[in-house]
Amino acid sequence: MGANSVIAGIGQTAFGKLPGRSTVSMNIEACGNALTDAGVEKDAVDGLLVKVPTSRVEMMYGQTLAEAMGLEPRFGGVFDQGGASNISMIALASMAIEAGQCDVVLVSLADNPKTGTRQAYEKSWGDAADFGWSSVVAGYALIARRYAHEFPGAFDLFREIAIACRAHGASNPEAQLKLPLDAGKYDNAAWVVEPLRRDDCCLISDAGAAVVVMSQRRARDLGVAAPVPVLGFGQGNSSSDVTLRHDLTQTRADVSAETAFHMAGLSPKDMDCAQIYDCFTITVAMTLESYGFGTRSELADLARSGGFLCDGALPLNTSGGLLSETGMPGLQLVLEGVRQMRGTSTSQVKDAKKCIVSNQGGIMHTHSTLILGQ
Repeated sequence: MGANSVIAGIGQTAFGKLPGRSTVSMNIEACGNALTDAGVEKDAVDGLLVKVPTSRVEMMYGQTLAEAMGLEPRFGGVFDQGGASNISMIALASMAIEAGQCDVVLVSLADNPKTGTRQAYEKSWGDAADFGWSSVVAGYALIARRYAHEFPGAFDLFREIAIACRAHGASNPEAQLKLPLDAGKYDNAAWVVEPLRRDDCCLISDAGAAVVVMSQRRARDLGVAAPVPVLGFGQGNSSSDVTLRHDLTQTRADVSAETAFHMAGLSPKDMDCAQIYDCFTITVAMTLESYGFGTRSELADLARSGGFLCDGALPLNTSGGLLSETGMPGLQLVLEGVRQMRGTSTSQVKDAKKCIVSNQGGIMHTHSTLILGQ
């Protein structure tokens, strides 16, 4: 069971406000750091997959980046599922390696909405803008309102998700926001779009990150020091826009997770930690339920008991996630999953051997899942 690929190296830039940095320069830095971490020379790379920058979409961006890096990859290009792109690119790289299309693939992401443009997040949402829908946050607020209508304990769960992520971010020297959060501060924070408060919403960040994917055999041949096996992956895409969905609190995250669990031959009870896409706290709550970690009431009870903290039953977003480490969409969660499997996280989970990572794009339009192991 599982894939024959590994994540051989990880790299990133600083997170936060990086004035004057282009997305190309941040991608190059992150890729260079990932290659250094893997102990692999650039000449070994024959695949390059990059997420389209959200803030400024460019045609043929993959070729622009390859040219800037001095690469002529035989396999690659740009991928776009929003925040779900990163895990989907790792899956695509794994399948291409298995099919003999390439041997060593760089998967990369960079964006600069903090110092560039936030238009992708602030834009009016079609004809619904006439009724006040003028940002991504509004779409998630609509979903959160329905979720809270169905489940009275919703806001307790949202609060504990935010507190856990911020606690882990406070222990991470690389985090953009290293400020712990308590219940009083959460409850007194301003609304962004009701019912989502400031601490329910992710950061806006300039940043880049990258991973090196190769086969297990190739990693042995190259003497990679700390390869982390890819055990399973999957996708599930809702595709329909929010206003057209039959049920606002259901997505295809369950399909994505079931695919990944089946591939890995594992189940939720086998996971030692979870790095769950937390663009908003409602996203985490719905993803954990869809993944089979518990009912809404069970998740709320787990959260109230400290279960999402590093020493809890289900350590969550142990580097701080999008709520605390960086708002960069998704690849940083994979990096933290790799660190947990290597035993090098700043909030290391004792004896962690299996980690599940989620990515999600749009307003819960797309979803991808990755399971890592040792």
